[in-house]
Amino acid sequence: MIVKHHNLRKKLHELWAHRATAVFMMAAMVVVSAAATDWANALYILTGAEDSAIILDDSSDVPDLSSQLVYVTSGSSGHDVTLAAGQTVTVHHEGAVISVQSKEETISALLDRLHIQPGPLDMVGVDLSGDGAVLTVASDITYYDKVSEPDAAETVRVANPELAQGTERVVQEGSDGVSTSVYEVVWSNGKQVSRQFVEELESTAVDEIVEYGTAAKTVTSADTLTSVNQNADGSGTLVFASGATLNFSSAKSMTATAYTAGHGGADNYTATGTAVRVGTVAVDKNVIPLGTRMFIVTSDGIVYGMAVAEDTGVRGNKVDLYYDTYQQCINFGRRSCTVYILE
Repeated sequence: MIVKHHNLRKKLHELWAHRATAVFMMAAMVVVSAAATDWANALYILTGAEDSAIILDDSSDVPDLSSQLVYVTSGSSGHDVTLAAGQTVTVHHEGAVISVQSKEETISALLDRLHIQPGPLDMVGVDLSGDGAVLTVASDITYYDKVSEPDAAETVRVANPELAQGTERVVQEGSDGVSTSVYEVVWSNGKQVSRQFVEELESTAVDEIVEYGTAAKTVTSADTLTSVNQNADGSGTLVFASGATLNFSSAKSMTATAYTAGHGGADNYTATGTAVRVGTVAVDKNVIPLGTRMFIVTSDGIVYGMAVAEDTGVRGNKVDLYYDTYQQCINFGRRSCTVYILE
């Protein structure tokens, strides 16, 4: 019986303890409900909906907010933020994390529903970057602010050695974009206390890319020499009707004769082993080194043109020009000429 009385006393004690706890919880709920503040005067920091954070207090205008998660309402007592219904809202407050499904309600109403009573210097951070809203109720809030500015496309010029000089082509069209700077911003007790630059994101502008040619135009046998521009040091430039140019390091006044294969002991190959052709020239290698590129014009206006010193058999200040036929050699005879030594 003593055991039974003891058990009964224990059960009664547990029952009274349970009732006392229930009464305390009910009283606490009443106190929280009665102490609910006018959240329309709260300071909101909205991030993630736009590039730049939105600071919303009772003195600011209603912003043009692009978000499917929230919208801003304004009344006589200030601004509030209304949540769209059916989204997951995560609330961070005093170390606790609470997840709840929103109704179509203001943030102040949701916080009242969760019995969250902020301190007098607390702010509400609203992160809209995910699928749902994340609320942080705290006196110290840090966030990253993105500031975007128009960024005009630039034109980048790139040399192309395969394009002829004087020609250009656009290989990439340009388009304007925006440049974005990221700042770390700290708010404390309702005021911004620091704002520090973090990084510059890659601009969305696309530069125009233009290639310009650096290859010299090729001089053909049909091209006409129009002028010779010579410098004081003997170097200069040959200019042709096509716009092509050839630079020369010096100009030599020489005597020119002509030869062909099968006459005068000449055969089909030069002293350097190449096959003879128009443009092959025999030289005194002590005067003009073998392999030298030349452009030859006679004093009476015959343009032999591009030539290479590939053969020997002459001495001194002379050049022997190859022609395909013996008759061409007879017609050419012996003439004074200018040999432009090409660079």
